[in-house]
Amino acid sequence: MLSAVPALPWETIAVVLSVAYLLLAARARIECWYAAAASVVIYFFILLDVQLYMEAGLQVFYLAMAGYGFLHWRRGAASASGSAGAPIVTWRWRNHVIALSGVAAATLVSGWLLHRHTDAAYPFLDAFTTCGALVATVMVARKVLENWLYWIVIDAAAIYLFLARDLEQTAALFALYTVLAAYGFIDWRRRWLLQGAPGQAVTAPLPTPGSSDNSL
Repeated sequence: MLSAVPALPWETIAVVLSVAYLLLAARARIECWYAAAASVVIYFFILLDVQLYMEAGLQVFYLAMAGYGFLHWRRGAASASGSAGAPIVTWRWRNHVIALSGVAAATLVSGWLLHRHTDAAYPFLDAFTTCGALVATVMVARKVLENWLYWIVIDAAAIYLFLARDLEQTAALFALYTVLAAYGFIDWRRRWLLQGAPGQAVTAPLPTPGSSDNSL
């Protein structure tokens, strides 16, 4: 763990890498996944030290999704909008109902388990930001436009969570995330429209990592 090293420098490095990731992702640049992988490794140890176990476990998932996202984004030629690889897609309302219902159920179950069996700080809020981020991260990797709307809500909740654990730099990072998520939605929507099929939407069940593009 990083407890033997002053926490501030490591947190600062992780914040810088995380900002780089989000700025690159908002511009649909495939290099975002390199910054993502580096930042989550650092945050894994930081979050263990402050007893945010769900958030720490989330970093392992983020690392796997960084690899998956890189491979998925690299697939195919650049689109007319200038985005790398696979095109930006959207979900119909029923996909969102399924996703949000899953987040709510997983939050209640995992929050209760954390409350009963660990010394986790803010177990239900920790569970919500983690479970929501799981879904939103898959959406980013699959280039689903609405991922940015999910992130606005998740990031706003995370601001309070990190302030409560005295991670001021990380809380500031998530405040910036909230603003950049709004920018990301605007920019991705513009790119989606430039793809020439603004009326199309995804109708298939929620995708899972490893499924083909035709599953969307």
